[in-house]
Amino acid sequence: MAVQPDDAFHGLEGLKHLDSVIVPGIFDARGHDETRRVSTEAAHAIVLRLSRCEGLSVGVLAGAAAVAALEVARGLRQSVVVVVLPDLGHKYLSEEFWRRA
Repeated sequence: MAVQPDDAFHGLEGLKHLDSVIVPGIFDARGHDETRRVSTEAAHAIVLRLSRCEGLSVGVLAGAAAVAALEVARGLRQSVVVVVLPDLGHKYLSEEFWRRA
């Protein structure tokens, strides 16, 4: 599964909104069977939840991946969902995002 922002003007630094950017030549859409769109607000909310409840310091890319994984898990009766959390939260420690937490 692939994850991308739900809007061209988003706050998920590092993720590309594929409908509004030049897609790199190395991108192969056959590498995934589904694309989930995640809002900036949902990604930020799950980052705070992972920090407060699980003690994980992750960034907004990881938050977007976690949101998509939770959406997939909600649609399953019994299964295991594995998600890769692709960034850490250390680069966000001094930003306003964390002061609001």
